[in-house]
Amino acid sequence: MPIRVENDLPARAALESENIFMMGENRAETQRIRPLEIVILNLMPIKPDYETQLLRALSNTPLQINITYLTLSTHQSKHTSSSHINRFYTTYDQICKRNFDGMIITGAPVEHMEFEEVHYWPEIEMIMDWTKTHVTSTLYVCWGALAGIYYHFGIQKVQLEKKLSGVYTHRVLDRCEPLVRGFDDMFTAPHSRYSGVSREEVIKNPDLQLLAESKEAGVYLIKSLDERHVFLFGHPEYDRMSLDAEYRRDIAKGISIAPPEHYYENDDPEMTPILTWRAHANTLYTNWLNYYVYQVTPYDMVETPL
Repeated sequence: MPIRVENDLPARAALESENIFMMGENRAETQRIRPLEIVILNLMPIKPDYETQLLRALSNTPLQINITYLTLSTHQSKHTSSSHINRFYTTYDQICKRNFDGMIITGAPVEHMEFEEVHYWPEIEMIMDWTKTHVTSTLYVCWGALAGIYYHFGIQKVQLEKKLSGVYTHRVLDRCEPLVRGFDDMFTAPHSRYSGVSREEVIKNPDLQLLAESKEAGVYLIKSLDERHVFLFGHPEYDRMSLDAEYRRDIAKGISIAPPEHYYENDDPEMTPILTWRAHANTLYTNWLNYYVYQVTPYDMVETPL
């Protein structure tokens, strides 16, 4: 997919080295089509790394996409330079009057806290409320999924006994749904979280549909029946070494934690992790963009109410 990115975004060079097609600003302006407008609220600590992971996952459709990166005005990142934020990110006040075809709200390292205890929670609430009228479909990832399903549907998160970290096998529950079109019956995906949601609470909610789950990791993929909200409790966009980096970081902090499950070859942390989920990630993000965004979004986003 020709993802349109600013010429000096660090992720561009990384993805071009992988032979992923990235469209620069100059070439994009010569194409007489309306690109999809996708806004990404990136709450991950090391933002440049996650930018690369998301753009890689979004890179397998012929659609042209403009990416807008959103940061919180009530929170200052401790792990990403202010120069990077100032150069590539915008704030809610600067985009609140615009409409977007799609939005992605990422994970955040605040799972041990109740939502209302997170100091930027009021701004998250404001943004999620704004999506109801200004975004065609929103994809919530990991903590973003926990926050989104709580805010929109009142489903509380459930704290796990220990961190869920590893690559787990999942089963598709309804093959007729466009979001899982092209999935194998069983597929793998990474998880990295301390919380989840109750399967029973999801099943009994008439406005939600559970699309995929894991015996070990629990619910994985949920959509609202109106398809405006998609909740993804894993990290299929993670690259090969993402879980390894998190594991090493936790160990360096003195946290007693087991190695990610089903991840390293022979379950040996000294071995290179085996990449088994890339095809699934590409299919999932492509399906969301195609069936839940492109096929239903209005051509004229300014004049047409969402």
